Amino acid sequence: MDPSIQRSLNDKLYDRRKLGALDLEKVVRDCLVQGDHERVRAIIENLCADYAYAVHQPHARNGGLIGLAAASIALGAEVARYLDQIVPPVLACFADQDARVRYYACESMYNISKVAKGEILPFFNEVFDALSKLAADPELSVKNGAELLDRLVKDIVAESASTYVSVLQSGTPEHSISEAADDDSSPTYADDIPFPTAFSLPRFIPLLKDRIHVLNPFTRMFLVSWITLLDSIPDLELVTHLPDFLGGLFRFLSDPNQDVHVATQQALEGFLAEIKRIARVKRGIEESRKNRTVREGHSRTMSDSGSTGTDEATKQAEKLSLDDTNTTTPPDEGDDDGADGSWVPGQDVQVDHQRTLEILIQFLDAPEEEIQLTALRWVDNFFEICPEDLLAFVPRLLSHVLPAIAHPTEPVRHAALKVNTSLLDLITSLADVDPPAVSPVMARLPTKDSITEQRKENRQSLPKDSDVGRKTPTTAAPSPGNVTPVIPSTENLDYSATVNALTLQFLNEHEQTRVSALEWLLMLHRKAPRKMLAINDGTFPALLKTLSDPSEQVVTRDLQLLSQISYNSEDDYFASFMHSLLSLFSTDRRLLETRGNLIIRHLCVNLNPERIYRTLAEILEKDEDVEFASIMVQNLNNNLITAPELADLRKRLRSLDKTEGQTFFVTLFRSWCHNSVATFSLCLLAQAYEQASNLLHIFAELEITVNLLIQVDKLVQLLESPVFTYLRLQLLEPEKYPYLYKCLYGLLMLLPQSTAFGKLKNRLNSVSAIGYLHVPRPPTASVSSGERQTRLKGRGEEFKWMDLLDKFKAVQERQRRYQTQHNVKASNSNISLSGTTAASVLAPSRAPTPGASGNQTGGTPAGTGTGASGQGGAPRPLRGALGIGRLAGGRRVRR
Repeated sequence: MDPSIQRSLNDKLYDRRKLGALDLEKVVRDCLVQGDHERVRAIIENLCADYAYAVHQPHARNGGLIGLAAASIALGAEVARYLDQIVPPVLACFADQDARVRYYACESMYNISKVAKGEILPFFNEVFDALSKLAADPELSVKNGAELLDRLVKDIVAESASTYVSVLQSGTPEHSISEAADDDSSPTYADDIPFPTAFSLPRFIPLLKDRIHVLNPFTRMFLVSWITLLDSIPDLELVTHLPDFLGGLFRFLSDPNQDVHVATQQALEGFLAEIKRIARVKRGIEESRKNRTVREGHSRTMSDSGSTGTDEATKQAEKLSLDDTNTTTPPDEGDDDGADGSWVPGQDVQVDHQRTLEILIQFLDAPEEEIQLTALRWVDNFFEICPEDLLAFVPRLLSHVLPAIAHPTEPVRHAALKVNTSLLDLITSLADVDPPAVSPVMARLPTKDSITEQRKENRQSLPKDSDVGRKTPTTAAPSPGNVTPVIPSTENLDYSATVNALTLQFLNEHEQTRVSALEWLLMLHRKAPRKMLAINDGTFPALLKTLSDPSEQVVTRDLQLLSQISYNSEDDYFASFMHSLLSLFSTDRRLLETRGNLIIRHLCVNLNPERIYRTLAEILEKDEDVEFASIMVQNLNNNLITAPELADLRKRLRSLDKTEGQTFFVTLFRSWCHNSVATFSLCLLAQAYEQASNLLHIFAELEITVNLLIQVDKLVQLLESPVFTYLRLQLLEPEKYPYLYKCLYGLLMLLPQSTAFGKLKNRLNSVSAIGYLHVPRPPTASVSSGERQTRLKGRGEEFKWMDLLDKFKAVQERQRRYQTQHNVKASNSNISLSGTTAASVLAPSRAPTPGASGNQTGGTPAGTGTGASGQGGAPRPLRGALGIGRLAGGRRVRR
């Protein structure tokens, strides 16, 4: 450069620097006319080294910037070959500490870009990086200059990014494009290999991925604007790289700046609409190809069979063609559905749905409500876009969606419910893993009609004694008529991970979440019962523990699931379930008190009640905890007498002339021996009055406690209920039921002077004229009486009544020893703590006698007293219990 131009560019005044730049422009133009490219390159090198890179000389830097801009203007179309020298020093000035230098750098780059146009695209990453920093510049003038440059670059990108090829890459842009078109291995939109264009989207994405995590609202607004622009360019297909920056874009929704929030929301909606459109296009093309294949195959079949010329074949082909035209094709595609090989916009775009879902799941429980709501809406739309890809994410989706169902905000709660419903519909629509014939009633709760029908169908293949367990055979073969078309199955669903995720939701504090988790488990068990039963990871104990949940709705669903699991299970599994249930009741007495009856009755509704009672009786018979066994037997007996669901069991007990009734009675009797009053009431239910009369004689050898008298009082109340209507009517036939009078008068003798005593006495007095009749002798008995006695006594070898009485005595002796030991411990504890014994509380006017085992009439342990009412805690005072209270206050019952 001439010395005069150098002095002008180094001047501190802008006008003189401008004059020097104009002179420099003339010099460069002359060099181009003369073809002196070496001098042009030397001038540019001089401007870069001596001016633009003069860090500590701001005026020189300003001169160098305006000089580079002037040289670029002078070069015009020839600037492309010199941009490698011109652009880097200008970009370096963007980071200068002096605001004026940064502003002049923006001005210089604006002029350079205006001349270079598409040739500036190879430097797009560097320019974008610099502009992203200047967008948050504290100096307003710099920010305004950067905004002007940003608009210009956006115009260039929007116009040329998808097609412009730099002149430096090949001879002409047209030649380069033709080479790329002729090359069969030319990269597609989804490839990582860049196009031979000046702008490379794959090379830009890492920079965007790095910058997307900024916090400054101005920079965020800058990034969103560029993302929106690039997405609007059809041939770039920014949506292919969406997973790389989607996470950062979602975080923009939490920005307090409303402009950033609105712009981000619009950008996300645009991406979602584009993904849906691409999926719709691909589905339409796939359907068209399938229909065309079917049509061609049908035509070939007709041609091979020689029937193409017939009228019938013609009608069939026309009908098939009409069916194909009525298929669900997107309305916006019309004829361009790709069936004829024509290209449809969007058919080649590859969207990574799985990576996108991975990112969305991270935001399903975001603390920001707007982010969580948007993520839920995106996931819900993916059921329409790619339902097959969602199966792998079901466990993780459930872990986030189910807690959101109880979100305090209505929009989030509604969106979570919608996603949960879509997930349920997706799994329900898939093919069952297990053949339907293996467990036909698993898909719904058992009803009487279905049970009867199934047992009729399987009666020939089942052994005679299998009716007790009422199990469905596991080796049944599906019938040919029930074969269903093959549809996608749930094999891609990880059942173990799904069940674990649902089980963890039992710990959630919200009731709706726990209920939804149980509904999911119910549905999964209907879909694949074998897989559910094969999962042995603590799910079953968790279901049992959930019975203690404070929510009635949760307990109901839990019982429904337990019943569904146990319905077609093997005997070992069912016995394990009953044993675990009893263990839970034993350790959690409060659960037994508050929900014991509810649980037992619900299980009896959904399962075989006889199977339940048999299994529980066999377990309780061997139970070493005699106190718990007595309480549990009392609860089971109360349900057996009062529950409407057990009416069939009561009828079976009254049919002792049949083998099934005898077996069931003996099973219950051996277990009911833990509770004397329950054993006596069982004999009354079975109309085994002679056995009940024998039990009363054994009662005389037992210690008559307050607990026992309370149970007798309740039994008297139950005798007045509709359940024992048959018994009250049998009082009118003393010849036929002689031992019934002995049983009732024996109860009357056991009771103190109480309301229950008065009720029973009044009942017996109402038939006193008949009741005073003597027991008829066997020779004078009527035919019906003889038949009745034969039913009770004639089967003595099979029934072994005396063995049952011996069993009762042995169990009651165990109860007496346990009671004695427990009363001694309780008495010693009371003496050491308060100086008074339980006997002094029950009978304060009398000292305890040595034979009372440290206790008086009411000396029952706390646990036994708990079981007296069948629900635990202090026994509720019933009508007729006043006399018992008076007895406990100062009377001792004599044997």
